[in-house]
Amino acid sequence: MTFTDTLWTDTSDLQNVIATMPFNTELADGTLPPETFRRYIIQDAHYLEGFARALALSAARAPDADAVAQLAGSAKGAIVVERLLHADYMNRFDVSAEDFAAAPPSRACDHYVSFLIRSAAVEPFPVAVVSLLPCFWIYHKIGVMIHARAKPDNPFSAWIDTYASPDFEDAVTAMLDLTNRLAAQADEETRKAMTAAFTRASWHEWMFWESAYRGEAWDIPA
Repeated sequence: MTFTDTLWTDTSDLQNVIATMPFNTELADGTLPPETFRRYIIQDAHYLEGFARALALSAARAPDADAVAQLAGSAKGAIVVERLLHADYMNRFDVSAEDFAAAPPSRACDHYVSFLIRSAAVEPFPVAVVSLLPCFWIYHKIGVMIHARAKPDNPFSAWIDTYASPDFEDAVTAMLDLTNRLAAQADEETRKAMTAAFTRASWHEWMFWESAYRGEAWDIPA
């Protein structure tokens, strides 16, 4: 087994929860309420900006030119997707610029982005990379799973097609390869830290979708 195979096996219970959570099952069935998806894409646009910053920070710390190019390219790709969200998905679900400006990052979004940027800025480079991996890997697995069962008239087909696409699969494969290469070069303490970071980032993936589904907001003290 590769290191990433072990990561998935070690988090299999959590990954199964993510695959079967209401947000993703209803997305696959096309029954997710439009308002729920609307909440989600607003938060996803906020998230992708922070994700791109974490990728760029990690790229700046990469030890070789190939890793710099890979992570910097992924950062650019995240910004491109974020702009497409504004140009396409936001229009599809009637999210105006004013609506977006009035919706700050949710608790789940803010927490996830803070975790990624902190990891990218202060953790060892292999830990920073594996913290970013779930956003690639889990999204692709969910996209492929949903694509296999979604009907052609699914209202969320554009989102599904994005994450099930061969281009996105190539990006996922590159991140898996980089993670495995770094793990092979790391000592046992670093590999343990990588495993903990992957588990935490996977939890954040679950919480991000769960938060959008439940419509969680910032609590205001009485």
